[in-house]
Amino acid sequence: MEVNISEVMEKTPQQQEEARREFIAELWRRFEALQEWAVSHWPDQQHPLSSADFVETRKEILSLRSPAGSLNQPAQQHAAEPEQGGAQYLDVTPAPWP
Repeated sequence: MEVNISEVMEKTPQQQEEARREFIAELWRRFEALQEWAVSHWPDQQHPLSSADFVETRKEILSLRSPAGSLNQPAQQHAAEPEQGGAQYLDVTPAPWP
């Protein structure tokens, strides 16, 4: 599928949001089909795949619904740069499990 950049720029924000939602819906349908295929064609029958094996992928696809991007990454659109008095280091490492 080829996308003409000028077509994207000419769309209103509402049209861009609708196109994004359509893309995510199509991506979800294709992912579901791929998941079904993978589970049914997995060659190692002693260790079969299940839908639980795809949880992280589902989370990533669902995070696309958020306009800010991934739900795991905080939105830092207005964060000040270090030379503007912002943080020089942002700890993004999750805390260890208790």
